[in-house]
Amino acid sequence: MLRGFRRHRWTHPAARWCHPAIPRKRIYLRTTLPPPTPTRTNFLFSSNNVHSSIMVKAVVIGAAGGIGQPLSLLLKMSPLIDDLALYDVVNSKGVAADLSHIASPATVTGHLPADDGLKSALTGANIVVIPAGVPRKPGMTRDDLFKINAGIVRDLATGIAQNCPEAFILVISNPVNSTVPVVAEVLKKHNVFKPKRLFGVTTLDVVRASTFTAEVTSEGADPREFTIPVIGGHSGVTIIPLLSQSKPSVNLSQEQIEHLTNRVQFGGDEVVKAKDGAGSATLSMAFAGYKFAEAVLKAVKGESGIVEPSYVYLPGVPGGDEIAQSVGGVDFFSGLVELGADGAKKIRPLGNLSDYEKKLLDAALPELKGNIQKGVSFVTEGSKL
Repeated sequence: MLRGFRRHRWTHPAARWCHPAIPRKRIYLRTTLPPPTPTRTNFLFSSNNVHSSIMVKAVVIGAAGGIGQPLSLLLKMSPLIDDLALYDVVNSKGVAADLSHIASPATVTGHLPADDGLKSALTGANIVVIPAGVPRKPGMTRDDLFKINAGIVRDLATGIAQNCPEAFILVISNPVNSTVPVVAEVLKKHNVFKPKRLFGVTTLDVVRASTFTAEVTSEGADPREFTIPVIGGHSGVTIIPLLSQSKPSVNLSQEQIEHLTNRVQFGGDEVVKAKDGAGSATLSMAFAGYKFAEAVLKAVKGESGIVEPSYVYLPGVPGGDEIAQSVGGVDFFSGLVELGADGAKKIRPLGNLSDYEKKLLDAALPELKGNIQKGVSFVTEGSKL
């Protein structure tokens, strides 16, 4: 069809009756058409509230792994990101080449250790997401993971301190209870620690709490309609879902509460067992990592009122001292964090806990304190930068 014209069929009945031998004709009328209006209405990638011309460079470290690849895919599709740099020790350039064929705004580059690949990936970064490290396998404890992943995270944190100290840092690498303190201590040694910009990603616990609660409340319930705070840490008994604060409220028996709590706490084991040694929770973690990264970027670009649970350094976040006093003086804790343009704007009070949730908190604190100290000691005593 000719550009700028609208097609009309000659279908007047009188014309067809008077001229039966004349075939139906196509005629074109010159019109003025409005320019097409681009829209992005996809649920996950909606940018209806994003509203700034800030250019964003995002980096995924560990981009070729089980979490890194689907996470990189989600970030590539996001309208919030302009440049996406992918770093890994292998295959990152192949992942970048694959993702670069997707029709979305972000440009993608792949980086390997050779030729200062980490430096080139991190330089100019606004947000760095770290899923690097080995996944948990059947029979492997988080202590086993720590022995391997702590050194990896330490070295990556050093690269961030040297090349993009102003970036928001989102740590996925397990065990988060310990790896986030590792990052904090490295940044402190380089005098670039900005507590409001360092986050341990605990969003998967929140996603699980919403999903599992929806499953037991009513058939066909939409998990997205449930908001359930999860506090504490990001492993086993340190994970404390506050089902008493669910929105909308849910009427659960004590047996259901205990079942849901256990399932949220040990949901990772469920996936490891189901994959029969072939991996851990990678796809759901990628979704959770993207969800939190998206929240951070929306806040950076001006959206207000965004609250997400996250594992943060309490002394460096407004409201953190009050939380620390109420939970026995820990420095790191996952709570409801209100996000702003500079990262963690403030952490909200825990609210009223049920008697059962208070017992969970009491049980969590000794392990959480040990996890934190292990991460701190790894940098301050057990290793050299």
